[in-house]
Amino acid sequence: MKHGALLHRIALIGFGAIGRTLHARLSCDASFRIAVLLREGASLEAARSQGIDAVSSLNVLLAKMPDLVVEAAGREAVAAYVPAILEQGVPVIMSSTSAFSDEGMLVKLTENAQRGRTSVIVAAGAVGGLDYLAALKNSEAQIRYTSRKPPSAWASELAALGHVASALRSEVLLFEGTAAEAARLYPRNLNAGLTIAMAAGAGRTVVRVVADPLVSLNTHDIEVSSDAGTASMRFANRPSPDNPKTSAIVALSLEAAIRRYFSPVVL
Repeated sequence: MKHGALLHRIALIGFGAIGRTLHARLSCDASFRIAVLLREGASLEAARSQGIDAVSSLNVLLAKMPDLVVEAAGREAVAAYVPAILEQGVPVIMSSTSAFSDEGMLVKLTENAQRGRTSVIVAAGAVGGLDYLAALKNSEAQIRYTSRKPPSAWASELAALGHVASALRSEVLLFEGTAAEAARLYPRNLNAGLTIAMAAGAGRTVVRVVADPLVSLNTHDIEVSSDAGTASMRFANRPSPDNPKTSAIVALSLEAAIRRYFSPVVL
């Protein structure tokens, strides 16, 4: 962790709804300089035309000597870029934790981080309470995480079960099982479940996916029973105005993780 520098160099992978929001928020702070990695094409040229320091090569990005890289581009980007970044000794904050549903990827990132003497930092993203869950990792505990979304978010899945999303009057359980399997089945929706399992311990975390006509927001319920007590947490997130499939809190969570990394006092 680096403290006291007047200028923090951030490299951002991904410039969708999360990346654009994060870039806009950090750009207002003179202590940050941000470079963005994009593929060649219209998006790259559009970003450059707006005065954004956008590059199309990982080597060029690393040549800018970032203090920290932030991934906000999906599990494919994790596989393509993050191992090499870690091996160069640059820490990475990851948002696409569904990449860890592949145990091979988790092992690879761990080994590369060790070789680079750096670390992968998992952002909390859409949920909270990870500090509480992590505190129970070496205790007897059972965790049940339920992802609830309006039926319209699961229209095709409901149709496959013989339901019409608009006519649903009671909740339908779409999945119950491990966090890794949930992340493989719903890679763009179940980052939170895998994050929770990593914090609490995968072997004792049950993930449920529910289409619920009584919720209007993307809702996360975490229920915990342990030898230290019980806990119940609910997070109901508004969608990003630029992408309804992404919760607005995710970009704010990444910003908080960045600021915490550079802060002399960490909470």
